[in-house]
Amino acid sequence: MTTTTEAPSVAGLPRILLRLEGAALLGLSVLLYARLDRSWLLFVILLLAPDIGMLGYVRGTRVGAVAYNLFHTYLAPAALAMIGVIAEHHLTISLALIWFAHIGFDRALGYGLKYPEGFEHTHLGRIGRGR
Repeated sequence: MTTTTEAPSVAGLPRILLRLEGAALLGLSVLLYARLDRSWLLFVILLLAPDIGMLGYVRGTRVGAVAYNLFHTYLAPAALAMIGVIAEHHLTISLALIWFAHIGFDRALGYGLKYPEGFEHTHLGRIGRGR
């Protein structure tokens, strides 16, 4: 017997605030990227690159959620940004800002971190038609 459990999610004002934080991260990332005076073509090309993590869903929802979440947490781009700042390497900083912009964009739209129950189960609530 298999039981389906609903993944917990955030609702109400906390959900709104988390989505606004995503929008703020997107805005700050774009502003800082503009200040670095880097290629906007690079920005556009790489903006969706973190979604490569969705390929994990080919191996199932559990692997997919882990892979997706690894590409959609702040940890890796923060580490990349720190390396770029310490090394004074503007391309590395630019890549981190593009990554942060992607995460902020996703969060602003309500795409949160995934639970293993399925792609539509996120920490910001259900997404897609099944809401």
